[in-house]
Amino acid sequence: MTIVLYSAAFVFMVSTALIAFIYLAPARAVTAALTATRKQSGLVRKEITLPDGLRYVYLEGGQGESLLLLHGFGGNKDSYTRVSRFFVRRYRVIIPDIIGFGESARPPHADYLPPAQVEWLRALSQALNLGRLHLGGNSMGGQIALLYAALYPTEVHSLWLLSPAVAKNSFKPDIVNLITRSGRNPLIARNVQEFAQVMALGMCKPPFIPAPMLKVLAQERIQNAVLEERIFQKIIDYSVEDQIHGMPIPTLVVFGKQDRVIDAETANVLSKRLPNSKVVFMPNAGHVPMFEQPRQCANDYLSFGASMLARQGKR
Repeated sequence: MTIVLYSAAFVFMVSTALIAFIYLAPARAVTAALTATRKQSGLVRKEITLPDGLRYVYLEGGQGESLLLLHGFGGNKDSYTRVSRFFVRRYRVIIPDIIGFGESARPPHADYLPPAQVEWLRALSQALNLGRLHLGGNSMGGQIALLYAALYPTEVHSLWLLSPAVAKNSFKPDIVNLITRSGRNPLIARNVQEFAQVMALGMCKPPFIPAPMLKVLAQERIQNAVLEERIFQKIIDYSVEDQIHGMPIPTLVVFGKQDRVIDAETANVLSKRLPNSKVVFMPNAGHVPMFEQPRQCANDYLSFGASMLARQGKR
């Protein structure tokens, strides 16, 4: 009985200390949580400045063939932290903050059209000696990944597209109509409340985040809102449909069944244009399936990679 009481007291003290830490030092709590998750996934934060002066901050871990993962609009490198723990034994995983987001450079007057992002990422790939790579992308990152593969097909082993944007009609009509009618973009957060709404829109079941930590996490989006407005127009008005027609690169397309941002019809568009593609619809997932269902997402991708190797071995 005494041991039980001591154990209960210890748990109570630890819980109280943790709650106090979160409410008294929320920024440090967020940093500690991100650091712990990255470490658990075998990832290390790094940074590099390219010859043109652009600075990339990225996560890296593992060894093997290169797997470059691109986050979606408004996201950052930690979008892939949870799923990457399943990849680091098989791949050298690189997850950058795309230029304009996260900790990477945000040049105010730069050209943020997808072709510019492709060239910046290709320069990053060359600087890191990634060689021929496997390329993954979510939403905006999927659009960039598709264009990268279309422009430099000999440099890409395979594609992993998670709810990718392809053209303006990729987005759900409700989102496009709201932007057209009111000028308000529901994917951009200008305050903490809107940040919470963006999370609810993007995920089937958003994780619980204590209010003080939520405020800290929201600041990155709030401070970047003006630039994000510019970048979004570049994304929504750009189409990669014609450039990818007939592209033979092995491609796994994943959509969350509860995606409320990208229309599932986009999967059919990609299936018709990419002859060597496979489409997976994932239950209990929204617009960021690799964050919401990391284990299942990883299993599907690793299975896809194994089948791709098997097909190549038969040739």
